[in-house]
Amino acid sequence: MVWVGVAQGVGSGLFPTLHAPPSAPFGSSSLGNIGSSATTTSLHAGLGLTTSSTGRRDSFDRNTSAFSPSLEYRPKWPASYGLGGSPSPLTASLTPPPSAPLQLGSLVNPRVLSAAPGAEAKYRSSVTTGGLSTNTMFGSTNSLFKINTLTTVANSLDKGPQGRSRLLEDFRNNRFPNLQLRDLANHIVEFSQDQHGSRFIQQKLERASAPEKQMVFNEILSDAYRLMTDVFGNYVIQKFFEFGTPEQKTTLAQKVRGHVLPLALQMYGCRVIQKALESIPPEQQQEIVRELDGHVLKCVKDQNGNHVVQKCIECVDPNALQFIISSFAGQVYTLSTHPYGCRVIQRILEHCTPEQTAPILAELHAHTDQLIQDQFGNYVIQHVLEHGKPDDKSKLISSVRGKVLGLSQHKFASNVVEKCVTHATRAERALLIEEVCGFNDNALHVMMKDQYANYVVQKMIDVSEPTQRKVLMHKIRPHLNSLRKYTYGKHIIAKLEKYFMKSPGSMSSIGGELGPIGPPTNGVL
Repeated sequence: MVWVGVAQGVGSGLFPTLHAPPSAPFGSSSLGNIGSSATTTSLHAGLGLTTSSTGRRDSFDRNTSAFSPSLEYRPKWPASYGLGGSPSPLTASLTPPPSAPLQLGSLVNPRVLSAAPGAEAKYRSSVTTGGLSTNTMFGSTNSLFKINTLTTVANSLDKGPQGRSRLLEDFRNNRFPNLQLRDLANHIVEFSQDQHGSRFIQQKLERASAPEKQMVFNEILSDAYRLMTDVFGNYVIQKFFEFGTPEQKTTLAQKVRGHVLPLALQMYGCRVIQKALESIPPEQQQEIVRELDGHVLKCVKDQNGNHVVQKCIECVDPNALQFIISSFAGQVYTLSTHPYGCRVIQRILEHCTPEQTAPILAELHAHTDQLIQDQFGNYVIQHVLEHGKPDDKSKLISSVRGKVLGLSQHKFASNVVEKCVTHATRAERALLIEEVCGFNDNALHVMMKDQYANYVVQKMIDVSEPTQRKVLMHKIRPHLNSLRKYTYGKHIIAKLEKYFMKSPGSMSSIGGELGPIGPPTNGVL
């Protein structure tokens, strides 16, 4: 099956991927997972919002990766196959000759034509139905084929049982050692659309000489659009955007013009557009981007197109993207709660100018309470808490104050509360901790036993200053025995061991470390 080979190729590491590792900051991107259908789990990791290993939070993977054939293909040639060099497929068949040559007339060299069953009938059919006259097939003496016609006829006859050329069939069956790009003349497009042939061409292009690259380029150019949307051919086009000459990149980019929208919405074409935007000059970038004007929202909500819009925002001068910002007016809440739209909003916050992000942030602040609890909107709020300006962070933290207990017990909002605790100022963090400790420590006790809120308590312990941490520990210590009965309470005990226990397993050492039960005498957090 083709897809088995594709899946195996993804892990080879020889294809750059379009999307960021889970630990990378927002906006990291590479081509591998671009454009593929995203499940909730794979989508979330790429937003850089990974938390604990318990799997309680979904996170995006923007790189929805790419089903790229692997370049780790290394054919193992049988020792008995005695080919020393790279014979041309037009001068000798790579399969053993038949016992008797085909009788197609005295003018045809039997070694040139394939001996596959039915070849004679194919030959006759091609002459009759193809409209080829003897004047076009033969020279002036009517005794020799013209070389270009001979090549065409030989290629049409030299087909394997799967419709592949004999050259590709032999290559797939490991019968052609030491194959070079120059041996693929007139077969480049066919090889590009084959799983193993595509890998071979990509591998060779990385180290190919200028004449070899040009030979390959000349053959793919007329079929460029078809290859851009092909499951294997798109990677050959991407390789040219990566390793081609500036002239070749420019010429390929011209092939994209006029087709940007359909390519952006297509599973494989969207990867080509992204690679092109990474590789071409600013003038051509802007020409490509302009074709999306009027179709931005359609692309943003598409499983493939959203990656193209993100790449536009990452690679193109923000001043050329004002039409994207304008199309979002009044749509920020809707897009922030969309599985693909929330990614694009984050890219805008990362890469666009303050003048462009100001209206986006204004709409976000107007819907903070809803976004905090939304399965996708919470990522946008977290992004602002991590990367936003101090004023924007403070507005969000203020909206959480007074609701820490309730939000901490929510699957999605608990992520936001953690980010608030992490990125708050010292004074803001003290207020959040005081809210759950206070004079009545019941809120803290409830949080320690909750499947989501216990992570907020852990984060408070991790990021608080020593004095604040000691207050937390004094509040937690009376509940140690009851915490042992709860799966999530055990996580808190693990934190106690990390910060306060001298010898693991000896709970009495906590008392020695903290001293008498009770808050610090000065009462200051």
